[in-house]
This record gives sequence, C-alpha cells and structure tokens, in this order.
Amino acid sequence: MDWRDQGFVLSTRKHGETSVILEVFSAAHGRHAGIVRGGISRKMTPILQPGGQLDLAWRARLSDHIGTFTVEPLRARSAVLSDRLALAGLNAVTALLIFCLPDREPHPALYTQSVQLLDLLGQNDIWPLAYLQWEMALLTDLGYGLDLTECAVTGSTQDLIYVSPKSGRAVSADGAGEWANRLLPLPEVMRGEGAASDEDILLALATTGHFLSEKLAPDLGNRPVPDARGHFIDRLSRQMKSR
Repeated sequence: MDWRDQGFVLSTRKHGETSVILEVFSAAHGRHAGIVRGGISRKMTPILQPGGQLDLAWRARLSDHIGTFTVEPLRARSAVLSDRLALAGLNAVTALLIFCLPDREPHPALYTQSVQLLDLLGQNDIWPLAYLQWEMALLTDLGYGLDLTECAVTGSTQDLIYVSPKSGRAVSADGAGEWANRLLPLPEVMRGEGAASDEDILLALATTGHFLSEKLAPDLGNRPVPDARGHFIDRLSRQMKSR
C-alpha cells in the first residue's frame, strides 16, 4: 500500500531512538500519521515543524498499518516562531485539526482553506479575520455550519443580530423578543458584511467557540476544545486592546 500527496505538519512525537511519528493534514488523504525514520536528526527536525508544507510518500504493508513517510520540504513557515500571535494562531489551527478531524478521511475544501490561512501567518492585520472565516468553514465542513441567511423565527433577512445557540440559525431583533438575552451575538462580519472591527471579530469568535465546545466537542466524546484555541483568543484580545 502506498500513495503520494502534499500536506502540512500537525504534530510529531518521538518513536524509538531516532524516529518520529508524524501527523499531517494532507490534500487527498486527510489527517494521516506515519513513521519518519531519522526524524529527530538535525537535518529533519527543521523540516518537521508544525505548519511546514511537505511532499509526502506513504507506504505500508497493509492499509491499516501506521506505515512510513518519506518527506521532502516544499515550504517552511518558520517565520512565525518570532511572532507570538502568529505562533499562537498556528498552534490553534493544528490543535483544532487534530481534535476535530477523523483519521484518514479526506476534507479537500477544508484542506485548501487551511493552507491559504497558514500562508497568511504573520500578516497580523488580516489574519484574525481569515482565522474567523476558517473556523466557520471548519464547522461547516464537519456538519455544524451556521445558517445566517434568514431569521429562524420570522423568515426575515433584515436586522439579523443574533444566533440561536441550539440550532445555529440567525435570529432578527424582532424575532428574538424576550429570548434575546439567551441568544448569541451575530456581528456583521460573520455574514461577510461591515468593517470587520476588532470588537466584532472577537464577538464572532465567541459565537463560533460556543458551537465548537457545546456542539462539536460533545459529539467527539465530550473532550474539551484544545487549550491552544483559548490561548490564541486571549493573545489576540490583548493585542487588539493594545492598539
């Protein structure tokens, strides 16, 4: 059994004396693991950093074996190591993908958007918005997408300012009524409108965070959402407030 693909590094962990188990998100084979012989060497360690883009060749005797990778570097994203916000963002992305994605299941659209997001690392003026859009795409790809097109109560497409925490559907100011204080905020930025202010991006991330922790996580065995996401949101909030 063998295949060749492209992907980026999610994580590594030591295996034996000189090897590592490499976990990647690949274009056609999804989240996939394999052993890299000599992976702890000085030559290989810089190549196998999280976020690094690789050409991958995987081989195993049987399809359900862990198999081995041979890798060639395509693009390093090591510049983020000197940027605390970018590094926190990278850690959030890789941790969420490890947390959410089933093993060896292709997610081509999400893979493409993830690569595009990682290519923007370090561009801190546009990265928070790109990250929000990525989280919304992640929810959609995994079957938890938000329906923000019309009010769940009235059918109106106007004045949509809330999201139902149960259904993930938009709710208008009129439709909310006495239930307004139980609904989640729906900033314009979530519908691709408005100026995408810092405040709106943070509000939107609070809303997507609800669906990650209260809808997705319980269906994955009620494991908590990775701390890396919270660390990124905290750093982002502090940086935005210091501007």
